[in-house]
Amino acid sequence: MALTEAIKTYHDLLTDDMAADSQGQLDDQLRRRGLFFGTRPLCTVLRPRFLTPDQFTYLRRSIRPLLRGFDKISQRAVADAEFRQQFGLYDWEEELVQVDPGFKNHTPLTRLDAFFVTENNELRFTEYNAEVPAASAYNDVLNSVFFGLPVMGAFMQQYVARPLPTRHSVMHVLLDMYKEWGGQEPPRIAILDWTDVPTRSEFELFTQYFGSQGYESRIIDPRETEYKNGRLVAGDYHITLIYKRVLITELIERCGIDSPVVNAVRDGAVCMVNPFRCKMLYKKLSLAVLSDELNAGMFSEEELRAIKAHIPWTRRVQERTTTYGGLPVDLIPFIHKYQEQLVLKPNDDYGGRGIVLGWQTNKSGWEKAVQEALQTPHIVQERVVIPEEPYPSFVNGELKIYDRMLDTAPFIFYGNYVDGCLTRLSTDPLLNVSAGGGSTVPTFVVEKR
Repeated sequence: MALTEAIKTYHDLLTDDMAADSQGQLDDQLRRRGLFFGTRPLCTVLRPRFLTPDQFTYLRRSIRPLLRGFDKISQRAVADAEFRQQFGLYDWEEELVQVDPGFKNHTPLTRLDAFFVTENNELRFTEYNAEVPAASAYNDVLNSVFFGLPVMGAFMQQYVARPLPTRHSVMHVLLDMYKEWGGQEPPRIAILDWTDVPTRSEFELFTQYFGSQGYESRIIDPRETEYKNGRLVAGDYHITLIYKRVLITELIERCGIDSPVVNAVRDGAVCMVNPFRCKMLYKKLSLAVLSDELNAGMFSEEELRAIKAHIPWTRRVQERTTTYGGLPVDLIPFIHKYQEQLVLKPNDDYGGRGIVLGWQTNKSGWEKAVQEALQTPHIVQERVVIPEEPYPSFVNGELKIYDRMLDTAPFIFYGNYVDGCLTRLSTDPLLNVSAGGGSTVPTFVVEKR
């Protein structure tokens, strides 16, 4: 089944009346369900992302050997201080990755961010969001919102549309890590992040969901916690399981390394998912560690094939000789010469901050960026193809369909398999909703009836 055929069928159903009715219902549902990133509506288009069954199967199967590779470098990094230097950790991060979380998995809840050119199955992963993958609950609720739209009802008379929900998988991971940690009684969950973050509405969706499954949970700011008598508490609420949504760097910057949360985790008084050890794979340098020829001996043939096929060439910015396309290159002159094909990224940042796209930067700006990248840990990564698809929007009473860039960000559970997928649309190559643009859309697997 051609994906373009499904997209055309959907768009053809959007008559003026159908588009107006569907947009009105979408707006109403976004308001009712709190689907906003800060004050911006989460979704601004009238079509979900479609994947064919074959495309989703390809996505799932391509990722599994990569996940085994990521786990290998993470496990070795904890055990081997010399190898760990490749990740560019700060001193306080070195200290925290030694903390035993009480369970084996370093990254039980993650998301890989990729660009998937579906026409030729070109799939390239540019970042591993191994610390606080957001949008799982948003995604699930957007699924149900789109199922209710008039245009979707008409489309499903011709196509089967299968959603890819993930909230249940988040809950199962939390509960399983809690049991492995030693939790005996039902957990008291704290969704941990700052009070004023724009994703708070998603935390509320999670508290509703956890409650519907019989589990107590509260949204708690780390600054509200105390650690006393061997218990982490927020007021009268004794926390036994942390669903960590706060970034570790921000937690340490604002609360310090001897904060109640850190001390409670360190003492094994509370279970925290993801643990501090997730920080290594969250670093942009994890993709350099995975793809550097110096580490190739760690991986099986299948893993090496997956790395070569799906991880863009990535290296730490430093004076060295390395290989590109199997040939030796002097890295810094190479970066200067092939500016148009390269991206610079800080090792530890998010929301698109600090990223410099070579093809959008003048020569002096690029030279300055390379010099800065030599001072603090950065990666250089080869440019990847950013796919585009047509998406309809209904603005001021008029339907407009135009191409938007899109990413493919599958959710990963237990560091082992894909279940569900975040898709973000944008007219900006950084494709990051937290950077201030774009739209999130739910992803459906579709096939003709």
